Amino acid sequence: MSLAVFDRSKDRVAAAKQYMPGGVSSHFRYGVSPTPLVFERAEGVYLHDIDGNRLIDYYLALGPMILGHMPADVIGAAKAQLDRGILYGGQSELEFAAAKLVCEMVPCAERVRFCASGTEADQLALRLSRAATGRDVIVKFEGHYHGWMDSVLWSAAPTGNAMGPESGPVPVAGSAGQDALAGRNIEVLSWNRPQQVIDRLARGDVAAVLMEAAMCNSGAIMPQPGYLEAAREACTRNGTILIFDEVITGFRVGPGGAQKRLGVTPDLAVFAKAIANGFAVAALAGRSDLMDQLAGGNIVHGGTYNAQAVNMAATVATLKRLSTPGVYDKMEIRGRRLMEGLAETFKDAGVPATVTGFPQIFHVGLGLTEPPVNYRDCLRVDRPGYIRLATLLLQRGVRALERGAWFLSTEHDDAIVDTTIAAMRDALAEWVKTR
Repeated sequence: MSLAVFDRSKDRVAAAKQYMPGGVSSHFRYGVSPTPLVFERAEGVYLHDIDGNRLIDYYLALGPMILGHMPADVIGAAKAQLDRGILYGGQSELEFAAAKLVCEMVPCAERVRFCASGTEADQLALRLSRAATGRDVIVKFEGHYHGWMDSVLWSAAPTGNAMGPESGPVPVAGSAGQDALAGRNIEVLSWNRPQQVIDRLARGDVAAVLMEAAMCNSGAIMPQPGYLEAAREACTRNGTILIFDEVITGFRVGPGGAQKRLGVTPDLAVFAKAIANGFAVAALAGRSDLMDQLAGGNIVHGGTYNAQAVNMAATVATLKRLSTPGVYDKMEIRGRRLMEGLAETFKDAGVPATVTGFPQIFHVGLGLTEPPVNYRDCLRVDRPGYIRLATLLLQRGVRALERGAWFLSTEHDDAIVDTTIAAMRDALAEWVKTR
Protein backbone atom coordinates (compact mmCIF):
# COMPACT_ATOMS: atom_id res chain seq x y z
CA MET A 1 0.00 0.00 0.00
CA SER A 2 1.28 3.44 -0.96
CA LEU A 3 1.01 5.74 2.03
CA ALA A 4 -0.19 9.33 1.68
CA VAL A 5 2.23 12.16 2.38
CA PHE A 6 1.35 15.71 3.37
CA ASP A 7 4.50 17.72 2.65
CA ARG A 8 2.84 20.47 0.62
CA SER A 9 0.24 21.07 3.33
CA LYS A 10 3.00 21.27 5.92
CA ASP A 11 4.98 23.78 3.87
CA ARG A 12 1.95 25.90 3.00
CA VAL A 13 0.78 26.15 6.62
CA ALA A 14 4.30 27.07 7.69
CA ALA A 15 4.42 29.84 5.06
CA ALA A 16 0.99 31.14 6.08
CA LYS A 17 2.25 31.79 9.62
CA GLN A 18 3.63 35.14 8.46
CA TYR A 19 0.02 36.29 7.92
CA MET A 20 -2.00 34.10 10.31
CA PRO A 21 -1.16 32.91 13.86
CA GLY A 22 -0.16 29.28 13.51
CA GLY A 23 -1.30 29.34 9.88
CA VAL A 24 -4.88 28.50 10.91
CA SER A 25 -8.12 30.29 11.88
CA SER A 26 -9.25 28.08 14.77
CA HIS A 27 -7.59 26.71 17.88
CA PHE A 28 -9.01 23.30 17.04
CA ARG A 29 -7.20 23.12 13.69
CA TYR A 30 -3.79 23.82 15.16
CA GLY A 31 -1.22 21.18 15.99
CA VAL A 32 -2.98 18.17 14.48
CA SER A 33 -0.82 15.23 13.39
CA PRO A 34 1.08 15.12 11.12
CA THR A 35 0.16 18.68 10.08
CA PRO A 36 -2.92 20.83 9.54
CA LEU A 37 -4.13 19.97 6.04
CA VAL A 38 -4.85 22.33 3.17
CA PHE A 39 -7.69 21.32 0.87
CA GLU A 40 -8.53 22.12 -2.74
CA ARG A 41 -12.00 20.65 -3.09
CA ALA A 42 -14.47 18.11 -1.77
CA GLU A 43 -17.33 15.96 -3.01
CA GLY A 44 -19.46 13.25 -1.45
CA VAL A 45 -17.42 11.60 1.31
CA TYR A 46 -14.06 12.74 -0.08
CA LEU A 47 -11.66 15.59 0.61
CA HIS A 48 -8.89 16.41 -1.88
CA ASP A 49 -5.81 18.08 -0.40
CA ILE A 50 -3.01 20.02 -2.12
CA ASP A 51 -0.72 16.98 -1.95
CA GLY A 52 -3.08 15.15 -4.31
CA ASN A 53 -4.53 12.84 -1.66
CA ARG A 54 -8.17 11.77 -1.78
CA LEU A 55 -9.32 11.16 1.79
CA ILE A 56 -12.48 9.49 3.10
CA ASP A 57 -13.80 12.12 5.49
CA TYR A 58 -15.13 11.36 8.97
CA TYR A 59 -14.39 14.87 10.28
CA LEU A 60 -17.26 16.21 8.15
CA ALA A 61 -16.07 19.71 9.16
CA LEU A 62 -16.54 18.65 12.82
CA GLY A 63 -20.09 17.55 12.15
CA PRO A 64 -21.99 19.88 9.80
CA MET A 65 -21.73 17.93 6.52
CA ILE A 66 -24.47 15.41 7.25
CA LEU A 67 -25.47 15.26 3.55
CA GLY A 68 -21.85 14.96 2.49
CA HIS A 69 -19.80 17.51 0.61
CA MET A 70 -21.48 19.46 -2.21
CA PRO A 71 -25.05 18.06 -2.10
CA ALA A 72 -26.73 19.26 -5.29
CA ASP A 73 -30.01 20.33 -3.68
CA VAL A 74 -28.36 22.46 -0.98
CA ILE A 75 -25.84 24.01 -3.35
CA GLY A 76 -28.56 24.68 -5.90
CA ALA A 77 -30.75 26.45 -3.33
CA ALA A 78 -27.86 28.64 -2.20
CA LYS A 79 -26.88 29.53 -5.77
CA ALA A 80 -30.45 30.45 -6.64
CA GLN A 81 -30.63 32.82 -3.67
CA LEU A 82 -27.33 34.47 -4.64
CA ASP A 83 -29.06 35.75 -7.76
CA ARG A 84 -31.71 37.39 -5.55
CA GLY A 85 -29.49 38.90 -2.89
CA ILE A 86 -27.01 38.08 -0.14
CA LEU A 87 -27.88 40.09 2.96
CA TYR A 88 -31.01 42.19 3.37
CA GLY A 89 -30.81 43.57 6.90
CA GLY A 90 -34.40 42.36 7.20
CA GLN A 91 -36.52 39.25 6.91
CA SER A 92 -37.01 36.85 4.03
CA GLU A 93 -39.60 34.20 3.23
CA LEU A 94 -36.79 31.64 3.46
CA GLU A 95 -36.26 32.57 7.09
CA PHE A 96 -39.92 31.92 7.85
CA ALA A 97 -39.84 28.62 5.97
CA ALA A 98 -36.75 27.49 7.86
CA ALA A 99 -38.31 28.42 11.20
CA LYS A 100 -41.46 26.48 10.36
CA LEU A 101 -39.44 23.38 9.51
CA VAL A 102 -37.51 23.55 12.80
CA CYS A 103 -40.75 23.90 14.76
CA GLU A 104 -42.30 20.96 12.93
CA MET A 105 -39.30 18.69 13.48
CA VAL A 106 -38.12 19.45 17.03
CA PRO A 107 -40.26 18.54 20.08
CA CYS A 108 -39.36 21.61 22.20
CA ALA A 109 -39.52 24.09 19.32
CA GLU A 110 -42.61 26.27 19.63
CA ARG A 111 -40.53 29.28 18.55
CA VAL A 112 -37.06 29.64 17.01
CA ARG A 113 -34.51 32.45 16.72
CA PHE A 114 -31.61 32.14 14.28
CA CYS A 115 -27.97 32.97 15.03
CA ALA A 116 -24.68 32.57 13.19
CA SER A 117 -22.91 30.05 15.46
CA GLY A 118 -23.59 27.59 18.23
CA THR A 119 -21.46 29.66 20.59
CA GLU A 120 -23.78 32.65 20.06
CA ALA A 121 -26.93 30.57 20.45
CA ASP A 122 -25.68 29.16 23.76
CA GLN A 123 -25.05 32.70 25.00
CA LEU A 124 -28.58 33.68 24.03
CA ALA A 125 -29.99 30.67 25.87
CA LEU A 126 -28.19 31.70 29.05
CA ARG A 127 -29.24 35.34 28.79
CA LEU A 128 -32.85 34.39 28.19
CA SER A 129 -32.83 31.94 31.10
CA ARG A 130 -31.48 34.51 33.53
CA ALA A 131 -33.95 37.13 32.37
CA ALA A 132 -36.91 34.75 32.56
CA THR A 133 -36.11 33.40 36.03
CA GLY A 134 -34.51 36.40 37.70
CA ARG A 135 -31.70 34.06 38.83
CA ASP A 136 -27.99 34.09 38.00
CA VAL A 137 -26.56 30.60 38.57
CA ILE A 138 -26.01 28.27 35.60
CA VAL A 139 -25.19 24.59 36.17
CA LYS A 140 -23.09 22.85 33.52
CA PHE A 141 -21.12 19.59 33.42
CA GLU A 142 -17.56 18.35 33.13
CA GLY A 143 -16.59 17.58 29.54
CA HIS A 144 -19.56 19.41 27.99
CA TYR A 145 -18.61 22.13 25.51
CA HIS A 146 -20.84 25.11 24.85
CA GLY A 147 -18.60 27.40 22.85
CA TRP A 148 -15.40 29.29 23.51
CA MET A 149 -16.78 32.38 25.32
CA ASP A 150 -15.44 33.19 28.79
CA SER A 151 -18.83 32.67 30.43
CA VAL A 152 -19.12 28.98 29.51
CA LEU A 153 -15.60 27.69 28.78
CA TRP A 154 -15.36 26.08 32.21
CA SER A 155 -14.40 22.43 32.78
CA ALA A 156 -14.90 21.61 29.10
CA ALA A 157 -11.68 19.58 29.12
CA PRO A 158 -10.20 19.73 32.62
CA THR A 159 -7.32 17.54 33.76
CA GLY A 160 -5.47 16.69 36.92
CA ASN A 161 -6.05 17.68 40.50
CA ALA A 162 -7.54 21.05 39.52
CA MET A 163 -10.84 19.25 38.87
CA GLY A 164 -11.42 18.51 42.53
CA PRO A 165 -13.42 15.48 43.71
CA GLU A 166 -16.26 14.13 41.59
CA SER A 167 -18.65 14.81 44.45
CA GLY A 168 -17.81 18.52 44.22
CA PRO A 169 -16.08 19.46 40.95
CA VAL A 170 -14.14 22.71 40.80
CA PRO A 171 -14.77 24.89 37.71
CA VAL A 172 -11.60 24.94 35.61
CA ALA A 173 -11.00 27.71 33.08
CA GLY A 174 -10.43 26.41 29.56
CA SER A 175 -8.12 29.12 28.24
CA ALA A 176 -5.35 31.49 29.21
CA GLY A 177 -6.67 35.03 29.35
CA GLN A 178 -10.14 33.92 30.38
CA ASP A 179 -12.02 36.38 32.60
CA ALA A 180 -12.46 34.69 35.96
CA LEU A 181 -15.36 36.97 36.86
CA ALA A 182 -17.27 35.78 33.78
CA GLY A 183 -17.54 32.37 35.41
CA ARG A 184 -18.56 33.45 38.88
CA ASN A 185 -22.13 32.23 38.35
CA ILE A 186 -21.15 28.96 36.67
CA GLU A 187 -21.27 25.80 38.77
CA VAL A 188 -19.99 22.46 37.48
CA LEU A 189 -21.30 18.99 38.25
CA SER A 190 -20.34 15.49 37.14
CA TRP A 191 -22.70 14.33 34.38
CA ASN A 192 -24.84 11.19 34.60
CA ARG A 193 -25.09 11.58 38.39
CA PRO A 194 -28.78 12.42 38.94
CA GLN A 195 -28.56 13.02 42.68
CA GLN A 196 -26.07 15.84 42.13
CA VAL A 197 -28.61 17.67 39.95
CA ILE A 198 -31.49 16.98 42.33
CA ASP A 199 -29.58 18.20 45.37
CA ARG A 200 -28.22 21.35 43.73
CA LEU A 201 -31.51 22.48 42.22
CA ALA A 202 -33.34 22.01 45.51
CA ARG A 203 -31.73 25.24 46.75
CA GLY A 204 -34.00 27.13 44.32
CA ASP A 205 -31.47 29.61 42.92
CA VAL A 206 -30.44 28.01 39.60
CA ALA A 207 -31.57 29.78 36.43
CA ALA A 208 -30.72 26.95 34.02
CA VAL A 209 -29.16 23.55 33.67
CA LEU A 210 -27.14 23.42 30.45
CA MET A 211 -26.01 20.08 29.06
CA GLU A 212 -25.39 18.08 25.92
CA ALA A 213 -28.31 15.63 25.81
CA ALA A 214 -25.74 12.98 24.94
CA MET A 215 -22.12 13.89 25.63
CA CYS A 216 -20.61 13.97 22.15
CA ASN A 217 -17.87 16.58 22.35
CA SER A 218 -15.53 14.76 24.74
CA GLY A 219 -16.76 11.25 23.99
CA ALA A 220 -20.02 9.84 22.68
CA ILE A 221 -21.54 8.94 26.04
CA MET A 222 -25.21 8.14 26.30
CA PRO A 223 -27.24 9.31 29.31
CA GLN A 224 -27.78 6.57 31.87
CA PRO A 225 -31.35 5.22 32.02
CA GLY A 226 -33.51 7.72 33.88
CA TYR A 227 -30.86 10.47 34.05
CA LEU A 228 -32.43 12.94 31.62
CA GLU A 229 -35.84 12.24 33.11
CA ALA A 230 -34.51 13.00 36.59
CA ALA A 231 -32.96 16.25 35.41
CA ARG A 232 -36.19 17.21 33.65
CA GLU A 233 -38.29 16.55 36.75
CA ALA A 234 -35.88 18.44 39.04
CA CYS A 235 -35.89 21.46 36.73
CA THR A 236 -39.69 21.50 36.55
CA ARG A 237 -40.06 21.14 40.33
CA ASN A 238 -37.63 23.96 41.10
CA GLY A 239 -38.48 26.46 38.38
CA THR A 240 -35.17 25.93 36.56
CA ILE A 241 -34.89 26.03 32.78
CA LEU A 242 -33.50 22.90 31.14
CA ILE A 243 -31.33 23.62 28.10
CA PHE A 244 -30.08 20.92 25.76
CA ASP A 245 -27.05 21.86 23.70
CA GLU A 246 -27.77 19.96 20.49
CA VAL A 247 -25.12 21.66 18.39
CA ILE A 248 -23.73 18.20 17.55
CA THR A 249 -26.75 15.92 17.97
CA GLY A 250 -29.38 18.22 16.49
CA PHE A 251 -30.61 17.01 13.06
CA ARG A 252 -27.75 14.48 13.14
CA VAL A 253 -29.05 11.62 15.27
CA GLY A 254 -32.60 12.03 14.00
CA PRO A 255 -34.94 14.66 12.53
CA GLY A 256 -35.94 15.80 16.03
CA GLY A 257 -32.47 15.61 17.52
CA ALA A 258 -31.42 13.74 20.63
CA GLN A 259 -34.41 15.06 22.57
CA LYS A 260 -36.85 13.23 20.32
CA ARG A 261 -34.70 10.13 20.06
CA LEU A 262 -34.21 9.92 23.83
CA GLY A 263 -37.74 10.98 24.70
CA VAL A 264 -37.03 13.96 27.00
CA THR A 265 -38.09 17.48 26.02
CA PRO A 266 -36.08 20.47 27.31
CA ASP A 267 -37.37 24.01 27.72
CA LEU A 268 -34.78 25.40 25.31
CA ALA A 269 -32.38 23.78 22.84
CA VAL A 270 -29.43 25.02 20.81
CA PHE A 271 -28.77 23.84 17.25
CA ALA A 272 -26.02 24.43 14.69
CA LYS A 273 -23.70 22.28 12.52
CA ALA A 274 -26.01 19.83 10.67
CA ILE A 275 -28.89 22.32 10.47
CA ALA A 276 -27.56 23.80 7.20
CA ASN A 277 -24.92 21.32 5.98
CA GLY A 278 -21.92 23.61 6.27
CA PHE A 279 -23.51 27.05 6.03
CA ALA A 280 -23.11 29.31 9.07
CA VAL A 281 -26.45 28.82 10.81
CA ALA A 282 -27.40 28.20 14.42
CA ALA A 283 -30.66 28.43 16.29
CA LEU A 284 -32.20 28.67 19.70
CA ALA A 285 -35.57 26.92 19.91
CA GLY A 286 -37.95 26.41 22.77
CA ARG A 287 -41.15 27.06 24.62
CA SER A 288 -43.22 29.96 23.34
CA ASP A 289 -43.63 31.61 26.76
CA LEU A 290 -39.84 31.80 27.06
CA MET A 291 -38.92 32.58 23.48
CA ASP A 292 -41.56 35.30 23.11
CA GLN A 293 -39.78 37.26 25.83
CA LEU A 294 -37.21 38.04 23.12
CA ALA A 295 -39.91 40.14 21.48
CA GLY A 296 -40.47 42.28 24.58
CA GLY A 297 -37.63 44.68 23.92
CA ASN A 298 -35.64 44.32 27.15
CA ILE A 299 -33.59 41.20 26.25
CA VAL A 300 -31.02 42.16 23.65
CA HIS A 301 -30.13 39.72 20.91
CA GLY A 302 -28.53 41.02 17.73
CA GLY A 303 -26.45 39.81 14.84
CA THR A 304 -25.88 41.30 11.39
CA TYR A 305 -25.64 37.86 9.80
CA ASN A 306 -28.53 36.18 11.64
CA ALA A 307 -30.85 34.46 9.13
CA GLN A 308 -28.76 35.62 6.16
CA ALA A 309 -30.80 34.71 3.08
CA VAL A 310 -28.28 32.41 1.37
CA ASN A 311 -27.80 30.50 4.61
CA MET A 312 -31.55 30.23 5.06
CA ALA A 313 -31.90 28.78 1.56
CA ALA A 314 -29.35 26.11 2.55
CA THR A 315 -31.20 25.49 5.82
CA VAL A 316 -34.52 24.92 4.08
CA ALA A 317 -32.96 22.56 1.54
CA THR A 318 -31.09 20.62 4.24
CA LEU A 319 -34.07 20.22 6.56
CA LYS A 320 -36.35 19.20 3.71
CA ARG A 321 -33.94 16.43 2.77
CA LEU A 322 -33.56 15.34 6.39
CA SER A 323 -37.35 15.18 6.64
CA THR A 324 -37.49 12.64 3.84
CA PRO A 325 -38.51 9.17 5.08
CA GLY A 326 -35.63 6.68 5.17
CA VAL A 327 -32.74 9.17 5.29
CA TYR A 328 -31.77 8.34 8.84
CA ASP A 329 -32.56 4.65 8.45
CA LYS A 330 -29.73 4.23 5.96
CA MET A 331 -27.25 6.15 8.12
CA GLU A 332 -28.34 4.07 11.10
CA ILE A 333 -27.64 0.79 9.31
CA ARG A 334 -24.30 1.81 7.81
CA GLY A 335 -23.10 3.62 10.91
CA ARG A 336 -23.88 0.66 13.11
CA ARG A 337 -22.07 -1.67 10.71
CA LEU A 338 -19.05 0.63 10.84
CA MET A 339 -19.13 0.72 14.64
CA GLU A 340 -19.34 -3.06 14.83
CA GLY A 341 -16.61 -3.48 12.23
CA LEU A 342 -14.22 -1.19 14.09
CA ALA A 343 -14.97 -2.89 17.42
CA GLU A 344 -14.27 -6.28 15.87
CA THR A 345 -11.02 -4.98 14.40
CA PHE A 346 -9.77 -3.85 17.82
CA LYS A 347 -10.84 -7.15 19.37
CA ASP A 348 -9.06 -9.19 16.70
CA ALA A 349 -5.89 -7.16 17.25
CA GLY A 350 -6.06 -7.69 20.99
CA VAL A 351 -6.26 -3.94 21.60
CA PRO A 352 -8.73 -2.72 24.25
CA ALA A 353 -11.10 -0.06 22.94
CA THR A 354 -14.74 0.93 23.20
CA VAL A 355 -16.91 2.12 20.31
CA THR A 356 -19.87 4.02 21.75
CA GLY A 357 -22.54 6.53 20.76
CA PHE A 358 -24.99 6.92 17.91
CA PRO A 359 -24.40 5.44 14.44
CA GLN A 360 -24.28 9.00 13.06
CA ILE A 361 -21.77 10.23 15.68
CA PHE A 362 -19.74 7.78 17.72
CA HIS A 363 -16.49 7.69 19.65
CA VAL A 364 -13.55 5.30 19.80
CA GLY A 365 -12.09 5.08 23.30
CA LEU A 366 -8.68 3.51 22.84
CA GLY A 367 -7.53 1.75 26.00
CA LEU A 368 -10.96 1.55 27.62
CA THR A 369 -12.40 -1.84 28.52
CA GLU A 370 -15.84 -0.55 29.57
CA PRO A 371 -18.03 2.13 28.00
CA PRO A 372 -17.46 5.49 29.72
CA VAL A 373 -20.24 6.90 31.89
CA ASN A 374 -18.95 10.45 32.27
CA TYR A 375 -16.03 12.72 31.46
CA ARG A 376 -13.75 11.36 34.16
CA ASP A 377 -13.99 7.92 32.57
CA CYS A 378 -12.83 9.47 29.29
CA LEU A 379 -9.61 10.65 30.93
CA ARG A 380 -8.45 7.02 30.94
CA VAL A 381 -8.26 6.82 27.14
CA ASP A 382 -4.86 6.41 25.51
CA ARG A 383 -4.85 9.81 23.81
CA PRO A 384 -1.24 9.77 22.52
CA GLY A 385 -1.80 6.26 21.20
CA TYR A 386 -4.99 7.25 19.42
CA ILE A 387 -3.34 10.30 17.83
CA ARG A 388 -0.69 7.98 16.42
CA LEU A 389 -3.37 5.56 15.22
CA ALA A 390 -5.35 8.38 13.57
CA THR A 391 -2.15 9.49 11.81
CA LEU A 392 -1.56 5.97 10.50
CA LEU A 393 -5.18 5.87 9.34
CA LEU A 394 -4.81 9.22 7.58
CA GLN A 395 -1.79 7.88 5.71
CA ARG A 396 -4.10 5.12 4.48
CA GLY A 397 -6.66 7.56 3.14
CA VAL A 398 -9.15 7.86 6.04
CA ARG A 399 -9.47 11.11 7.99
CA ALA A 400 -10.88 10.75 11.52
CA LEU A 401 -10.67 13.19 14.42
CA GLU A 402 -7.78 12.77 16.82
CA ARG A 403 -10.14 13.14 19.78
CA GLY A 404 -11.85 9.87 18.83
CA ALA A 405 -15.11 11.17 17.31
CA TRP A 406 -16.43 9.81 14.00
CA PHE A 407 -19.15 11.61 12.02
CA LEU A 408 -21.19 9.83 9.35
CA SER A 409 -23.03 11.32 6.37
CA THR A 410 -25.75 10.10 4.06
CA GLU A 411 -23.02 9.51 1.45
CA HIS A 412 -21.01 6.95 3.42
CA ASP A 413 -22.20 3.82 1.63
CA ASP A 414 -21.40 0.15 2.20
CA ALA A 415 -18.32 0.22 -0.01
CA ILE A 416 -16.92 3.18 1.94
CA VAL A 417 -17.59 1.37 5.21
CA ASP A 418 -15.74 -1.71 3.94
CA THR A 419 -12.79 0.40 2.77
CA THR A 420 -12.65 2.16 6.12
CA ILE A 421 -12.63 -1.06 8.14
CA ALA A 422 -9.88 -2.47 5.93
CA ALA A 423 -7.82 0.70 6.39
CA MET A 424 -8.26 0.50 10.15
CA ARG A 425 -7.12 -3.14 10.17
CA ASP A 426 -3.96 -2.18 8.31
CA ALA A 427 -3.32 0.90 10.45
CA LEU A 428 -3.92 -1.01 13.67
CA ALA A 429 -1.55 -3.78 12.61
CA GLU A 430 1.16 -1.18 12.08
CA TRP A 431 0.26 0.50 15.38
CA VAL A 432 0.60 -2.78 17.30
CA LYS A 433 3.87 -3.64 15.56
CA THR A 434 5.52 -0.30 16.38
CA ARG A 435 4.10 0.58 19.82
